[in-house]
Amino acid sequence: MRRISPARLPETLAFLMRRRALGRLGGLGALALSHNIHAESFPKRLPRIVCVGGALTEIVFSLGAQSFLVGVDSTSIFPADAQQLPQVGYARTLSAEGVLALAPTHLLVTEEAGPLSVLRQVSSVGVSVQMMDSGYRFEGLIDRIARVGRLVGREVEAQALIVRLQHEWTHLHPSRAVNPSSMPVVIPPKVLFLFSHRSNRLVAAGADTGAHAMIEFAGAINATPGFSGYKPLTPESLVAAQPDIVLLTEQGLQTIGDLSAVLRLPGMSQTPAGRDHRFAVMDAGLLLGFGPRLPAAVNILKSHLI
Repeated sequence: MRRISPARLPETLAFLMRRRALGRLGGLGALALSHNIHAESFPKRLPRIVCVGGALTEIVFSLGAQSFLVGVDSTSIFPADAQQLPQVGYARTLSAEGVLALAPTHLLVTEEAGPLSVLRQVSSVGVSVQMMDSGYRFEGLIDRIARVGRLVGREVEAQALIVRLQHEWTHLHPSRAVNPSSMPVVIPPKVLFLFSHRSNRLVAAGADTGAHAMIEFAGAINATPGFSGYKPLTPESLVAAQPDIVLLTEQGLQTIGDLSAVLRLPGMSQTPAGRDHRFAVMDAGLLLGFGPRLPAAVNILKSHLI
């Protein structure tokens, strides 16, 4: 039998207890047991963090706390070192077994993580599940950084990062001239965010989405604001939207094919964007992550929309 060093004994016991509890999920007995595990096993241990959401992983690295990371999801590709960590899969399709196999003390997730049933299962066996919702706002990013800083004991570093980002954010929209009548009238472009997980299924971003917020941050207008969330895009709705620019992620464009394939989409030639071949492409993590690169992402998007 392999011997376990005394230094690893608490971690090994906690892992075995979670494995045992996982088989008993769903009953009140498991919930009661998980409370005891959480209360007795974790407080004196250094955090073992699994991050689900590229933005949260970026924050941990930005604070110099990456040594606490034991796993990330597939959207955590920046910085490059994050790709060397064990993965727990795609943020929206997590499994309890995949997360618990890494014996975490904390699971940090964005508002897009799920399914909710899996998050409840992980929590029920003693893992501290912390939802860090940005609300697609700059203030939400600041709150995320402060919370992560407290968790990993990097409050000073978190405050320094917050000050830097606030400075960058205030410089995104320079003050206008004293006499606004002397400024040329600029009509903001209508931007359609187009995404595809599968080549035969295109969706557009409505209100209450990260894409909608980013389009507005960049001083443009969402071409499809009449619904909430993401909805399939039909040729009729594409023509009705009449976007001046079509915004895509690099990952979504790969699914579609290339820009020539976007041009061939039914209805695209009947839009200003299609006629003028106006497309903007950005990395999904940068565009939609709402992490420490948010001010830079807005600046890059603004440059694409000029």
